[in-house]
Amino acid sequence: MRVHESGVPFDDASGDRLRDWMGIGREVFHDRSRVAIVPMAFCFPGYDAKGSDLPPPPICAKTWRISLMEAMPQIETVLLVGGYAQRWHLGPRARPTLTETVRDWREFIPYFLPTPHPSWRNTAWLKRNPWFEEEVLPWLRARVQLLLG
Repeated sequence: MRVHESGVPFDDASGDRLRDWMGIGREVFHDRSRVAIVPMAFCFPGYDAKGSDLPPPPICAKTWRISLMEAMPQIETVLLVGGYAQRWHLGPRARPTLTETVRDWREFIPYFLPTPHPSWRNTAWLKRNPWFEEEVLPWLRARVQLLLG
């Protein structure tokens, strides 16, 4: 809701974590000439009965995703943040679970890099999967530095 109200993508703790993963600051992250932020939905879908965010409405990706990605052929790496992005972009190449897809990250690079969502809700996942910080994040930071020059 905070991001929805601010109108700034990843303007919350999730954004702080994502920027840390990438090894860049807020100013670079929000520089449209350097980083493209293309969400799976272009709205806040609301909350479910338990107070969790609802998933992105499929109509958003169906309506906009292909044309947006085609409009940016210069993109060299796409972070697939969360299961919805992974399933949409990878299709049948996505593994049955987010963990399996992220664990097989080397099979998708350099164009795609699957990651969990940087939400605080995934802190337990990160603790159970220390290989993500040990293996994936160094590659991500190096890749970002290479691409941003």
